[in-house]
Amino acid sequence: MPHIVLDQVTKSFGVHQVLPPLDLDLDDGEFTVLVGPSGCGKSTTLRILAGLEIPSSGEIYFDDQPISALEPKDRDVAMVFQDYALYPHMNVAKNMSFALRLARVPKAEIDEKVKQVAALLNIQDYLHRKPAELSGGQRQRVAMGRVLVRDAGTFLFDEPLSNLDAQLRAKMRTELAEMRDKIDKNMIYVTHDQTEAMTLGDRIVVMKGGVIQQQGTPEALFKRPANKFVAGFIGSPPMNFLHGELSETNGSFRVRGDGFDLPLNDEQRSRLETASRPVEIGIRPSAFSADSQAGAPIDLHLVVSEYLGAHSVLVTRCGVEDVLVEYDSATPMKAGTTMTFGVRSDDIMLFDVTTGVTL
Repeated sequence: MPHIVLDQVTKSFGVHQVLPPLDLDLDDGEFTVLVGPSGCGKSTTLRILAGLEIPSSGEIYFDDQPISALEPKDRDVAMVFQDYALYPHMNVAKNMSFALRLARVPKAEIDEKVKQVAALLNIQDYLHRKPAELSGGQRQRVAMGRVLVRDAGTFLFDEPLSNLDAQLRAKMRTELAEMRDKIDKNMIYVTHDQTEAMTLGDRIVVMKGGVIQQQGTPEALFKRPANKFVAGFIGSPPMNFLHGELSETNGSFRVRGDGFDLPLNDEQRSRLETASRPVEIGIRPSAFSADSQAGAPIDLHLVVSEYLGAHSVLVTRCGVEDVLVEYDSATPMKAGTTMTFGVRSDDIMLFDVTTGVTL
């Protein structure tokens, strides 16, 4: 398993620069997830690692060895694509073993590897079927199996679950998480789905416009986002943002806005250069307490209640801003109701209105 370093890697298509100088250090044996909206450069980064795209400048190192000039076949990487890319005239076993047969691996060894990987992916009963006879989830398992039998040092996944329906995607996420724990390899996974990123990644790299906004564990990104973009991208339902004004009166440090007046704590005050300035505040939907005594009260006008079974997501309004609230679905609520929730100071995040940086 190589230690992978991208050093000032850039990529341009004509005059359009997709990746500004990118520095990224990937540890041995780590499941790293590159996540961000469409067009943020995550798939381009993966294709550069695979050798399918040539960087415009910069260098990639595998264990301190530059590999940008190497052909894809010489990089000891294997890639799962967004579409299955299976050979329709070959059965599952032949699709999975294609690269090994090209490399003239002995037949007995090929058969053993195919059986081991098929058992790992639970497709051992489909080895003699052709892709047209398989479901979407089974085809995706075959595509993963074709990569796993190669026993490469690094596995690359380019949005492998995006073509599956929601229920199958959830099941495949679980299977991928189990596979990650059984296979001690470098895995680099690209997705636009933050739920996949949170549930699969040892480390998440959040990208926007080709620039890394923040990287770290799922918990670190959720609890300590570096800026408003990361705070809004990580977490489901997404964080609420409200415009406010900081003020300090008689020793009380507060943030006020259209429809709210919330106290802040001493730790929040100590991080700010001035107590009088406009800010954006962020509050996660799960931070609103039905017990209005559990924090500072805030009145929200209910617009829509989205029933999700175990809980509901309330679409409410604070002033002119929409605010999402996670709520116990056992208590039905009617649109038009004004509800009072409690918000703790510790659950309020502050962001600079100009840069979006966490204050």
